[in-house]
Amino acid sequence: MIVKLSRIIKYGFNGFIRNGWLSASTIIIMILALVVFEGLILFNVVAKSAVESLQEKIDISVYFKSNVSEDSILNIKKSLEALVEVKDVQYVSRDEALVEFKKSHEDDDVILQTLEQLDENPLLSSINIKANDPRNYGTIAEYLDKPVYKDLIEKVTYAQNHIVIDRLVSLVDTIKNTGAILTVFLSILAIVITFNTIRLAIFSTSEQIGIMRLVGASNNFIRGPFVVEGIIDAVIASILSFLILVPAVSFASPYIVKFIPEMNLQGYFNANFVSLFFYQLLFGVGLGILSSIVAVRRYLHV
Repeated sequence: MIVKLSRIIKYGFNGFIRNGWLSASTIIIMILALVVFEGLILFNVVAKSAVESLQEKIDISVYFKSNVSEDSILNIKKSLEALVEVKDVQYVSRDEALVEFKKSHEDDDVILQTLEQLDENPLLSSINIKANDPRNYGTIAEYLDKPVYKDLIEKVTYAQNHIVIDRLVSLVDTIKNTGAILTVFLSILAIVITFNTIRLAIFSTSEQIGIMRLVGASNNFIRGPFVVEGIIDAVIASILSFLILVPAVSFASPYIVKFIPEMNLQGYFNANFVSLFFYQLLFGVGLGILSSIVAVRRYLHV
């Protein structure tokens, strides 16, 4: 068994060297396939970050009448936190709202002077609500529309913001669906191209395979060297494609930060360097082995 395995590995290396141009062509195609594969992983990471960034920008605010006590507001806050649809609830008192308002208008002297002349804080206490899913804001708004809250709540911003929320929900769904479709399409395309390239390499040695069959070689012994060649191609392609990916990520990262400040692609890549290379190598080796086995069986009738 060990002798047979060593021969298979030896024939695989010999075939890789002997079919130099075909091996190079296979490696180039696999590099493209692996760059696409790794690019899809990073695209999905960026898309997920974009979705999360959009979702963080969506919320609704509940403003309370000036005569409502803080205890009553905190009780409502507590009841909202118990809802499964709610991710987070932040209470903003009238004093805190005034401080934030002054801070955001510190360059507007007219507004600041007007506030100083007022005898009372004109701003209302509020709570800001973030949902686990943007689609849940309608449910939360319905909960706040209960008769028991009518005398406490001045307004809920969902009525004014629901169009924007609906559009952001649609955009989030589009990003998710586009990422899924793109992943499936490009993965299938990479597999088909790699498979056909390896099939061409195997077809060029069909005469050698015929001779091996005539002398009584088993199917596994015939398949073995091509599987080894596929593994060699995959390992080389994985290393080279990853070397291409490193400067590409460094180049793209600053541009992505401009659109998604929360997404540090370079930091993510550096933190997951080993796992990303492992996934790429695993995908490449699996692609090489599977393509070699299928190509031999289907097109050379082994």
